[in-house]
Amino acid sequence: MKNRVLVVDDEQSIVTLLQYNLEQAGFEVITAMDGEAGKQIAETQSPDIIVLDLMLPKMDGMEVCKQLRQNKIMTPILMLTAKEDEFDKILGLELGADDYMVKPFSPREVIARVKAILRRTQIQTEAAQVSGEETGLLQIGNLKINSDKYEAYFNDNLLELTLKEFELLLYLAQNKGRVMTRDQLLSAVWNYDFAGDTRIVDVHISHLREKVEVDTKKPAYIKTIRGLGYKLEEPKGE
Repeated sequence: MKNRVLVVDDEQSIVTLLQYNLEQAGFEVITAMDGEAGKQIAETQSPDIIVLDLMLPKMDGMEVCKQLRQNKIMTPILMLTAKEDEFDKILGLELGADDYMVKPFSPREVIARVKAILRRTQIQTEAAQVSGEETGLLQIGNLKINSDKYEAYFNDNLLELTLKEFELLLYLAQNKGRVMTRDQLLSAVWNYDFAGDTRIVDVHISHLREKVEVDTKKPAYIKTIRGLGYKLEEPKGE
């Protein structure tokens, strides 16, 4: 069965370019030309991944991303932006996008990013279907992470995490007590060249703290090691 990619962009030339190249690479492609239509398709046709433009009529990409995440639709989102403005990139990630690319881009790079994200979701799906003991279970304080099922719980409540948030949390947990630099995290979790754009790590750390810390200003789990990076540790008193 082919993976289904939803492309949402209001520039017909870009839609045509991406659709052609993605189909040549073996994907099924569905398209939308505005944000409202893209959101509706994402909610009703269950794409495997969404390639979402930032600037869209009727509803912009930021709002589409925000509403999908609020509705607990965790389909991976690759956001496209014509802007170099760092604020737009970071805001997109804060709203739940998994990755971003700045226009102009090469179709080959888009396909590479899409494949990398889908490889992870395929591992997630296959692992969730495997019966038997949960060998991938990690527990740190009140935080439980099941690497086989790509699920994480805090105080026994299932966390709503994007794919990248889960992978970052898992990597920190697998290296409990060890300081991980931002560059190490970029390499391990994003595994391609972000040209030193370590702010993407900070944004995802901030997201995780909102979900696993009682007090984000005094984190008990994910600690900042000033000048170095981050580490996940057993909280004191638990």
